Amino acid sequence: MEPNPVIIAATAKQTASLIFLHGLGDTGHGWASTIAAIRGPHIKVICPTASTMPVTLNAGFRMPSWFDLRTLDATAPEDEEGILRATDLIHGMIEDEIKSGIPITRILLGGFSQGGALALHAALTYPDTLAGVMSLSCWLPRHAHFPGAVKSPTILPIFQAHGDCDPVVPFKWGQMTASFLKTFMKNIEFNTYQGLTHSSSEEELKDMKIFIERMLPAVF
Repeated sequence: MEPNPVIIAATAKQTASLIFLHGLGDTGHGWASTIAAIRGPHIKVICPTASTMPVTLNAGFRMPSWFDLRTLDATAPEDEEGILRATDLIHGMIEDEIKSGIPITRILLGGFSQGGALALHAALTYPDTLAGVMSLSCWLPRHAHFPGAVKSPTILPIFQAHGDCDPVVPFKWGQMTASFLKTFMKNIEFNTYQGLTHSSSEEELKDMKIFIERMLPAVF
Protein backbone atom coordinates (compact mmCIF):
# COMPACT_ATOMS: atom_id res chain seq x y z
CA MET A 1 0.00 0.00 0.00
CA GLU A 2 1.23 3.52 -0.78
CA PRO A 3 2.15 5.55 2.35
CA ASN A 4 -0.20 8.53 1.94
CA PRO A 5 -3.92 7.75 1.64
CA VAL A 6 -6.32 10.43 0.46
CA ILE A 7 -8.02 11.72 3.60
CA ILE A 8 -11.08 13.96 3.58
CA ALA A 9 -11.59 15.22 7.10
CA ALA A 10 -14.98 15.42 8.78
CA THR A 11 -16.48 18.90 8.51
CA ALA A 12 -18.05 18.61 11.97
CA LYS A 13 -16.77 16.78 15.07
CA GLN A 14 -15.58 13.40 13.82
CA THR A 15 -17.47 10.45 15.32
CA ALA A 16 -17.04 7.89 12.50
CA SER A 17 -14.65 6.75 9.75
CA LEU A 18 -15.23 5.34 6.28
CA ILE A 19 -12.38 3.47 4.55
CA PHE A 20 -13.00 2.99 0.80
CA LEU A 21 -10.81 0.89 -1.53
CA HIS A 22 -10.43 1.61 -5.25
CA GLY A 23 -10.48 -0.88 -8.12
CA LEU A 24 -7.60 -2.27 -10.20
CA GLY A 25 -5.43 0.41 -11.83
CA ASP A 26 -7.06 3.30 -9.94
CA THR A 27 -5.84 5.35 -6.95
CA GLY A 28 -7.39 6.70 -3.75
CA HIS A 29 -8.23 9.90 -5.65
CA GLY A 30 -10.60 7.97 -7.95
CA TRP A 31 -13.37 7.63 -5.35
CA ALA A 32 -12.51 10.14 -2.61
CA SER A 33 -14.67 13.09 -3.73
CA THR A 34 -17.57 10.78 -4.70
CA ILE A 35 -17.62 9.15 -1.25
CA ALA A 36 -17.15 12.50 0.50
CA ALA A 37 -20.26 13.80 -1.28
CA ILE A 38 -22.49 11.06 0.17
CA ARG A 39 -21.20 10.94 3.75
CA GLY A 40 -22.39 12.90 6.77
CA PRO A 41 -20.27 15.83 8.07
CA HIS A 42 -19.19 13.77 11.11
CA ILE A 43 -17.49 11.08 8.97
CA LYS A 44 -13.81 11.08 7.98
CA VAL A 45 -13.17 9.46 4.58
CA ILE A 46 -9.94 7.50 4.02
CA CYS A 47 -9.09 6.29 0.49
CA PRO A 48 -5.74 4.48 0.36
CA THR A 49 -3.88 3.70 -2.87
CA ALA A 50 -2.70 0.15 -3.56
CA SER A 51 0.96 -0.51 -4.29
CA THR A 52 1.99 -0.76 -7.95
CA MET A 53 2.70 -4.35 -9.01
CA PRO A 54 2.73 -6.52 -12.15
CA VAL A 55 -0.77 -7.91 -12.78
CA THR A 56 -0.93 -11.33 -14.45
CA LEU A 57 -4.42 -10.71 -15.87
CA ASN A 58 -3.10 -7.62 -17.70
CA ALA A 59 -0.07 -9.34 -19.29
CA GLY A 60 2.21 -8.44 -16.38
CA PHE A 61 1.76 -4.66 -16.76
CA ARG A 62 2.47 -2.76 -13.55
CA MET A 63 -0.43 -0.86 -11.99
CA PRO A 64 -1.97 -0.15 -8.57
CA SER A 65 -3.40 -3.47 -7.39
CA TRP A 66 -4.34 -4.79 -3.95
CA PHE A 67 -3.20 -8.30 -4.94
CA ASP A 68 -2.36 -10.12 -8.17
CA LEU A 69 -5.32 -11.04 -10.37
CA ARG A 70 -4.43 -14.15 -12.33
CA THR A 71 -7.64 -14.69 -14.26
CA LEU A 72 -11.31 -13.77 -14.10
CA ASP A 73 -12.40 -17.35 -13.62
CA ALA A 74 -14.30 -18.28 -10.47
CA THR A 75 -12.56 -21.67 -10.16
CA ALA A 76 -8.98 -20.58 -10.95
CA PRO A 77 -6.17 -20.39 -8.35
CA GLU A 78 -5.96 -17.03 -6.56
CA ASP A 79 -3.11 -14.95 -5.15
CA GLU A 80 -3.89 -16.17 -1.63
CA GLU A 81 -0.74 -14.73 -0.09
CA GLY A 82 -1.40 -11.32 -1.65
CA ILE A 83 -5.05 -11.30 -0.54
CA LEU A 84 -4.06 -12.12 3.05
CA ARG A 85 -1.27 -9.51 3.02
CA ALA A 86 -3.68 -6.83 1.73
CA THR A 87 -6.28 -7.87 4.32
CA ASP A 88 -3.70 -7.35 7.08
CA LEU A 89 -3.05 -3.83 5.75
CA ILE A 90 -6.77 -2.98 5.91
CA HIS A 91 -7.05 -4.47 9.40
CA GLY A 92 -4.11 -2.20 10.36
CA MET A 93 -6.02 0.83 9.03
CA ILE A 94 -9.03 -0.16 11.15
CA GLU A 95 -6.75 -0.46 14.21
CA ASP A 96 -5.34 3.03 13.52
CA GLU A 97 -8.85 4.51 13.58
CA ILE A 98 -9.64 2.69 16.84
CA LYS A 99 -6.40 4.05 18.37
CA SER A 100 -7.47 7.56 17.33
CA GLY A 101 -10.65 7.15 19.42
CA ILE A 102 -13.24 5.92 16.89
CA PRO A 103 -15.19 2.86 18.16
CA ILE A 104 -15.15 -0.22 15.90
CA THR A 105 -18.94 0.03 15.51
CA ARG A 106 -18.41 3.48 13.92
CA ILE A 107 -15.98 2.29 11.21
CA LEU A 108 -17.40 1.39 7.79
CA LEU A 109 -15.47 -0.39 5.04
CA GLY A 110 -16.23 -0.17 1.34
CA GLY A 111 -14.75 -0.71 -2.08
CA PHE A 112 -15.30 -1.11 -5.81
CA SER A 113 -14.37 -4.18 -7.92
CA GLN A 114 -11.03 -5.55 -6.63
CA GLY A 115 -11.27 -3.03 -3.76
CA GLY A 116 -14.80 -4.22 -2.97
CA ALA A 117 -13.59 -7.80 -2.93
CA LEU A 118 -10.82 -6.88 -0.48
CA ALA A 119 -13.20 -4.83 1.70
CA LEU A 120 -15.59 -7.79 1.91
CA HIS A 121 -12.76 -10.22 2.76
CA ALA A 122 -11.30 -7.83 5.35
CA ALA A 123 -14.68 -7.23 7.02
CA LEU A 124 -15.55 -10.93 7.23
CA THR A 125 -12.15 -11.81 8.72
CA TYR A 126 -12.06 -8.99 11.28
CA PRO A 127 -12.85 -10.36 14.77
CA ASP A 128 -15.25 -7.62 15.84
CA THR A 129 -18.41 -5.87 14.60
CA LEU A 130 -17.67 -3.13 12.09
CA ALA A 131 -20.46 -0.67 11.23
CA GLY A 132 -20.76 -2.56 7.94
CA VAL A 133 -19.21 -3.12 4.53
CA MET A 134 -20.16 -1.84 1.06
CA SER A 135 -19.05 -4.19 -1.73
CA LEU A 136 -19.64 -2.82 -5.21
CA SER A 137 -19.35 -4.84 -8.46
CA CYS A 138 -17.23 -7.53 -6.86
CA TRP A 139 -16.85 -11.07 -5.52
CA LEU A 140 -15.61 -12.85 -2.37
CA PRO A 141 -11.90 -13.72 -2.68
CA ARG A 142 -10.68 -17.05 -1.25
CA HIS A 143 -14.34 -18.18 -1.22
CA ALA A 144 -13.32 -21.82 -0.77
CA HIS A 145 -12.06 -20.91 2.74
CA PHE A 146 -15.49 -19.65 3.83
CA PRO A 147 -17.41 -19.88 6.09
CA GLY A 148 -14.44 -21.32 8.04
CA ALA A 149 -12.41 -18.11 7.70
CA VAL A 150 -15.18 -15.87 9.12
CA LYS A 151 -14.19 -14.07 12.31
CA SER A 152 -16.80 -11.30 12.26
CA PRO A 153 -20.17 -11.71 13.98
CA THR A 154 -22.85 -13.02 11.62
CA ILE A 155 -24.83 -9.79 12.08
CA LEU A 156 -22.22 -7.73 10.13
CA PRO A 157 -24.26 -5.48 7.77
CA ILE A 158 -23.26 -6.21 4.15
CA PHE A 159 -24.35 -3.91 1.28
CA GLN A 160 -23.71 -5.49 -2.12
CA ALA A 161 -24.34 -3.71 -5.41
CA HIS A 162 -23.88 -4.87 -9.00
CA GLY A 163 -24.87 -3.75 -12.50
CA ASP A 164 -26.65 -6.44 -14.51
CA CYS A 165 -24.67 -5.51 -17.66
CA ASP A 166 -21.20 -5.72 -16.07
CA PRO A 167 -18.76 -7.08 -18.72
CA VAL A 168 -15.75 -7.22 -16.34
CA VAL A 169 -17.00 -8.83 -13.12
CA PRO A 170 -20.08 -10.74 -14.29
CA PHE A 171 -23.38 -9.94 -12.56
CA LYS A 172 -23.71 -13.69 -11.94
CA TRP A 173 -20.62 -13.51 -9.69
CA GLY A 174 -22.30 -10.87 -7.55
CA GLN A 175 -25.46 -12.97 -7.33
CA MET A 176 -23.50 -16.14 -6.48
CA THR A 177 -21.51 -14.24 -3.83
CA ALA A 178 -24.70 -12.92 -2.21
CA SER A 179 -26.35 -16.37 -2.27
CA PHE A 180 -23.24 -17.93 -0.71
CA LEU A 181 -22.94 -15.23 1.97
CA LYS A 182 -26.58 -15.73 2.92
CA THR A 183 -25.78 -19.32 3.95
CA PHE A 184 -23.69 -18.07 6.90
CA MET A 185 -24.27 -14.30 7.32
CA LYS A 186 -27.56 -12.80 8.52
CA ASN A 187 -27.59 -9.18 7.35
CA ILE A 188 -27.14 -8.93 3.56
CA GLU A 189 -28.62 -6.45 1.13
CA PHE A 190 -28.04 -7.16 -2.60
CA ASN A 191 -28.89 -4.33 -4.99
CA THR A 192 -29.19 -4.77 -8.76
CA TYR A 193 -28.85 -1.85 -11.18
CA GLN A 194 -30.44 -2.40 -14.58
CA GLY A 195 -28.26 -1.51 -17.56
CA LEU A 196 -25.25 -0.61 -15.37
CA THR A 197 -21.86 -1.80 -16.63
CA HIS A 198 -18.64 -2.01 -14.54
CA SER A 199 -19.09 1.38 -12.90
CA SER A 200 -21.33 3.28 -10.52
CA SER A 201 -24.53 5.29 -11.02
CA GLU A 202 -26.59 8.01 -9.35
CA GLU A 203 -29.09 5.38 -8.20
CA GLU A 204 -26.35 3.26 -6.63
CA LEU A 205 -24.78 6.29 -4.91
CA LYS A 206 -28.21 7.22 -3.52
CA ASP A 207 -28.57 3.71 -2.04
CA MET A 208 -25.03 3.89 -0.63
CA LYS A 209 -25.84 7.23 1.01
CA ILE A 210 -28.90 5.69 2.69
CA PHE A 211 -26.78 2.74 3.91
CA ILE A 212 -24.08 5.08 5.27
CA GLU A 213 -26.70 7.21 7.07
CA ARG A 214 -28.23 4.07 8.57
CA MET A 215 -24.94 2.53 9.70
CA LEU A 216 -23.16 5.74 10.76
CA PRO A 217 -25.87 8.13 11.98
CA ALA A 218 -24.88 11.45 13.52
CA VAL A 219 -24.30 11.21 17.29
CA PHE A 220 -25.09 14.17 19.49
